[in-house]
Amino acid sequence: MELADFFAQHPSMAVAFSGGVDSSYLLVAAQDAGCRVTGYFMKTPFQPRFELEDAQRLAEEFGVKLKILHDEVLEDPHIRENGPRRCYYCKKRIMAAIVQAARMDGYRVVVDGTNASDDVSDRPGMEALVELQVLSPLRAYGLTKERVRELSRERGIFTWDKPSYACLATRIPTGVPIQGPVLERVEGAEEALKQLGFSDFRVRVMADMARLQLPLAQWGHLVEDPAAVRGAVAPFFSSIVLDLLPREVSE
Repeated sequence: MELADFFAQHPSMAVAFSGGVDSSYLLVAAQDAGCRVTGYFMKTPFQPRFELEDAQRLAEEFGVKLKILHDEVLEDPHIRENGPRRCYYCKKRIMAAIVQAARMDGYRVVVDGTNASDDVSDRPGMEALVELQVLSPLRAYGLTKERVRELSRERGIFTWDKPSYACLATRIPTGVPIQGPVLERVEGAEEALKQLGFSDFRVRVMADMARLQLPLAQWGHLVEDPAAVRGAVAPFFSSIVLDLLPREVSE
């Protein structure tokens, strides 16, 4: 069975679109297959600006219909309090809103970009997808992250080598309440470090400090000019520490 079989069986669908590798490929592939398809991007305080910009760029380059939704997820105390089930409550709220919007637009099938490499046992949000009957065709048809990247590159989708990205809420330790201004500081610090050439890293909040988690291969870049790193982060955090456990780069 091929992904094309899924598209043949479901000629009309809404794609929960994050601007990342998997949902970008799924959206373009569905359109290539002749499906009636719309991408639904949910903008919340957890998504940095560049994700929305990537989503808009892809829609423009491939002529895909895009609908941008907005939600203040921090209004939900289950999400704001940042307990161990935060991801479930957040995914349930966001996907329920996408499903509702898609239904109003006449779609009966909603899909997301979960792939066959994703460890569903470590993703509480997957429970919400099952409850809302959101389908994951990449996973169902055995497409791994590596394969999705290959197919995206062949199709000329610019996200093919985009680093995997977890939402800004993951920068806050579990159990520490999430506040919008802190997320804005994290986003600002990460964007400033990207401008210095760093990639696939994280700025994690530790008390009022920034804990920088870099892939080992980029430590040399830090050592070359630590003053530049301090200067980039200083507008957002007064103190910065380096995590001596390197970040493992995902596919």
